[in-house]
Amino acid sequence: MKITSDFLVIGSGIAGLSFALKVADRGSVSLVTKRGISETATDLAQGGIASVFSEEDTYEAHVQDTMVAGVHLSHPDIVQLVVESGPQAIRDLIDWGVQFSRKEDGTYDLTREGGHSQRRILHAKDVTGREIERALVEAVHQHPNITLYENHIAVDLITEAKITQRRVKPDRCLGAYVLDIGNSEVVSFGARSTVLATGGAGKVYLYTCNPDIATGDGLAMAYRAGATVANMEFMQFHPTTLYHPHAKSFLISEAVRGEGAILKRRDGSAFMEAYHPLKDLAPRDIVARAIDNEMKTHGDDCVFLDITHKGADYIKDRFPNIYQTCLSYGIDMVSDPIPVVPAAHYLCGGIKVDSWGETDLQNLFAIGEVSFTGLHGANRLASNSLLEGVVYADRAAQRTLKLLAEKETIYPSIAPWDSGSATNSDEEVVVAHNWDEIRRCMWNYVGIVRSTKRLTRALRRIQMIQEEIADYYWDFYITSDLIELRNIATVAELIVRCGLQRKESRGLHYTIDYPETDDIHWKQDTIIRKNF
Repeated sequence: MKITSDFLVIGSGIAGLSFALKVADRGSVSLVTKRGISETATDLAQGGIASVFSEEDTYEAHVQDTMVAGVHLSHPDIVQLVVESGPQAIRDLIDWGVQFSRKEDGTYDLTREGGHSQRRILHAKDVTGREIERALVEAVHQHPNITLYENHIAVDLITEAKITQRRVKPDRCLGAYVLDIGNSEVVSFGARSTVLATGGAGKVYLYTCNPDIATGDGLAMAYRAGATVANMEFMQFHPTTLYHPHAKSFLISEAVRGEGAILKRRDGSAFMEAYHPLKDLAPRDIVARAIDNEMKTHGDDCVFLDITHKGADYIKDRFPNIYQTCLSYGIDMVSDPIPVVPAAHYLCGGIKVDSWGETDLQNLFAIGEVSFTGLHGANRLASNSLLEGVVYADRAAQRTLKLLAEKETIYPSIAPWDSGSATNSDEEVVVAHNWDEIRRCMWNYVGIVRSTKRLTRALRRIQMIQEEIADYYWDFYITSDLIELRNIATVAELIVRCGLQRKESRGLHYTIDYPETDDIHWKQDTIIRKNF
């Protein structure tokens, strides 16, 4: 089966939906998402979206906060571009129906999070992502030019090759092979422009606050197709996820600390003052390492986040979702500190793109968490991610619409999917076992604190698992579980290889072998490309 459209969008979070809405008036859109349309990391985002939206704030302050959080590895021109595009991005969301929280006087209720020098976070209580997703999904459903394909998981990109220096290398992207999970059929999607908006890769780690869909699919596909990836060593660990055996890593928003919560040891003593002048409002990499160190030093399974001093009415009104969720696990944050631990949260590296979101494969774009734009550097500033998604959705839309106007009307020829001699698998336990082993390996050896020995050990084991996956992949019919396993193995390898390259500690990459930041040799991006 073959489906063609002007635009193929893979992913249905804030970036993918925003892009689809930006281009749909002028072309046909195939929107592919591997679960339901709202099952995204965006839907789970609690804190908010950062933008200069008050007279007390300035672009210069937002730029400086972003550069400091990114340990000056962020690209200054990109930071300036995204920050200055922020107010229009917010207005776009409002025009699509997003309702941000307001004060009694009608002005927007701006909050503050770690690393920000001003209150510049627009939010919808503590369910900002859910509100954004709701509005965008409603707008997408109402647009006649957008065709939605739920429960479809992309397998691989389709590329056209060219011969350079007697070697065949991918030249441009023609679309993607996509598995219809419901009937196990692989569908060929052809498009003039393909946009990866597949989100992050938190599931590569054993403990993560990401949804189950975050398996790095777009990253792995783009790398296999020949696109450049960068800075994969910078995985952000959110400092505060709920510590409870049944909570499945429920995230406690950074906004809780932004509104005055204090991190404490089991004995009730605060500890962040010993780690950073901003104390509990320090950037996430500092806070995550501090908690990791406190847990190891004192032999505790968690630390505690205390906001009880703010009072019951304030807590229930400002954080209704967090309050109710904690209460469902027997924790009343009005009277009790919340037990918290770090967990894998956000990938600051990704598919390398230019200022328009275009990769080095012609007609292939990447926006949102899957991309590396240069904005986040070595550590993402809180609430800059939703902003980046909307800004780059707009820029990619401008670029792809221009390409659409310039190109021929005939769609490229695409070969159908070939299953070869594959058969049905009778060893699904292999998939489950390898999935678990990769995630445990990454947590134990490629976590918050690293070493060359641990990284080398992890790479060796992951490459062995990849060999097993390759044999399995070509022998049996593909399933969504096998596709995701193949992708997390690829992403794990890229994270480790980038970590081994960077011989310093900077932001989210901390290694005991090179504990200092080295601006002379390593104030640069870590680049990886596949050899063909």
